[in-house]
Amino acid sequence: MTIDTKDLLNSILSSISRIDYIRPNEIPNIDLYMDQVTTFMEEQLKRTKRYEEDKILTKTMINNYAKNNLLPPPVKKKYSKEHVLVMIFIYYFKNILSIKDIESVLTPITEKTFDKEESLDMTSVYEEICQMEKSRIDDLKKDVTNSYELAMDSFSELPPEEKEYLQLFAFICNLSFDVYVKKQIIEKMIDDLADADSSAKKKK
Repeated sequence: MTIDTKDLLNSILSSISRIDYIRPNEIPNIDLYMDQVTTFMEEQLKRTKRYEEDKILTKTMINNYAKNNLLPPPVKKKYSKEHVLVMIFIYYFKNILSIKDIESVLTPITEKTFDKEESLDMTSVYEEICQMEKSRIDDLKKDVTNSYELAMDSFSELPPEEKEYLQLFAFICNLSFDVYVKKQIIEKMIDDLADADSSAKKKK
């Protein structure tokens, strides 16, 4: 097996540079029926699919999100811009978090967004988060490059035909370790939030 790891790295860095987000002004300002929501999400997020046949969002997914309290119910079968923004967050979260954890993270936001008395501006929250994440692109590229260089320095004593795959494997392991550690941190934060919320309820 021959893999041009340098080309692989350049391809990865190029894909990171192209990471973008759905801008709030691209989301229709009118409420949408479910079919319109799935069509919009498919069109806007199709570049994030791994395989062409993958589905970004289906009616079943939306119904499950509502059933699991991730998504507030539609009004007269229509979904607002705020609903769409919540679905975008869910789309990214579901790759690393359980449904229960996503509910724990989003509920404090959705309760204030869809409560007419509090009315948190979901658009502003979303925009702030996306801008913050875009600002980290260069740092992410540096982190990936560092993981690559560490991997390419490994197994240096082995003959080329043996070390090639092991170095690629080391690169995958380096990136996976980053994901694993960050997932552990996120889950601990969610558990701490749940404990704090439980303690607060007991005091009432």
